[in-house]
Amino acid sequence: MVEFRDYYATLGVPKTATEAEIKRAYRKLARKYHPDLNPGDKTAEAKFKEINEANEVLGNPETRRKYDELGANWKTYEHAAPQGGYGPGQPGATWSAHFGGPGATTYRTMTPEQMEELFGTDDPFSDFFHTFFSGRTAGASAGARARPRGPSRGHDLEQPVQLTLEEAFTGTTRRVVIARESGERTIDVRIPAGVRDGLRVRASGEGGPGSQGGSAGDLFLVVQVLPHPRFERKGDDLYARVGVPVTTAVLGGDVAAPTLSGSTLRLKVPELTPNGRVFRLRGHGMPMLGRQGERGDLYATVEIELPTRLSDEERRHYEALKALSETSTRERP
Repeated sequence: MVEFRDYYATLGVPKTATEAEIKRAYRKLARKYHPDLNPGDKTAEAKFKEINEANEVLGNPETRRKYDELGANWKTYEHAAPQGGYGPGQPGATWSAHFGGPGATTYRTMTPEQMEELFGTDDPFSDFFHTFFSGRTAGASAGARARPRGPSRGHDLEQPVQLTLEEAFTGTTRRVVIARESGERTIDVRIPAGVRDGLRVRASGEGGPGSQGGSAGDLFLVVQVLPHPRFERKGDDLYARVGVPVTTAVLGGDVAAPTLSGSTLRLKVPELTPNGRVFRLRGHGMPMLGRQGERGDLYATVEIELPTRLSDEERRHYEALKALSETSTRERP
């Protein structure tokens, strides 16, 4: 008797989930539990196997439909299944499950060969999967489930990398140490100017090694841009607050506006500028990734600065201004 697998619960999605939601949930979990990111963690390894199995079935519309039909009646199907299970080419089978060949639409990032490369001869799939979806009976030996293998591409690796906003502005290089069976390998990965939070920077051929003469996978650095104390980024645009003395806001004048490059711009403030007014400085935002020489804009928000202390002369002027203002108010109809 095999144990039923709730693949929806494994991926943490409802039965009404769309293909895109299933794909997104799988990728998130696969990154979290990938053995390369959890070396020696048997719990993560087991979880990684489970989510790959769930994705093999739910990531393919046809096998997902059959799985949904199976539902609570899986025991009935199990007892009625002919020798060899409900699989491709089995006499009396009610369907055939197709993975990876022409017409398949499975959303996996790990091939069976790559799974075998990670876990050796241990079968990464459960008896439930083999009974109903792989064309083999539960309890079959790993050798019986094996198939001829040719060259296989190595699996991709992901590694998070944190950048300051200044580094994202100018571009930078990160030195990465990759663990190999033959020892550690150090590479420098160039991160282009304008990268955004969550972007994956690819280093070709620096992932897992291929097998049987297959090419190596790729290394992806997943960018996290740290918050900045003065600038806020929205897409390719930057936002900053600019202090404006109250006298300049009233009478007009020039103030210094900061930029992420370190230079200073002269911002012309017209008279009677209110607090919170936003000025757009074109071309002083973030570099646009893949668009040489183009940049977003800088939006400067006026923050009127009140004096923290007054000299005697300044106080006399403010008192005179107050009196003038009160007189003008009384004379208005």
